[in-house]
Amino acid sequence: MNTVVITIAVVGILGAAIIYGTDLFCALVVRPAASDAADASVADLIGRIHEYGDRRLPVPGVASVIAAVVAVALGDSAPARIGAATALLALLAWLAVYLRISAPINTRLRAAAAGHTVPVDTRELQQRWDRVIWLRAALQTIALGGLLAVIVAH
Repeated sequence: MNTVVITIAVVGILGAAIIYGTDLFCALVVRPAASDAADASVADLIGRIHEYGDRRLPVPGVASVIAAVVAVALGDSAPARIGAATALLALLAWLAVYLRISAPINTRLRAAAAGHTVPVDTRELQQRWDRVIWLRAALQTIALGGLLAVIVAH
């Protein structure tokens, strides 16, 4: 059972690491770059980024959530289950922030890019998105720590 749980935790770590890396890159690079860019540039490029990200990133995100659920269920020690539960709670909190704040903004900017338009509130949309990116990165950090704890506990 240890090998199964460790393998599941590794899958979860890989999935969470992809999202963590993406969020951290956005926090460190995209956020300040977008704040200095013209609204038309933000609407077009950031809209295109969300187009690809929203299509491709659910797979590793879902994999990390499923891995955390399975690790909670199959963990054979309290530290492993606590680590997995911590990861799961962080991932679910991340998902709530994403669905409530980031996803609607992504949808608006994707539509603007596809229609070659610039929403009048582009700057405000990007600022609202920017306000949660550090929180999202922090939640992924907690999830990675929880999944790593599963491995260490075994």
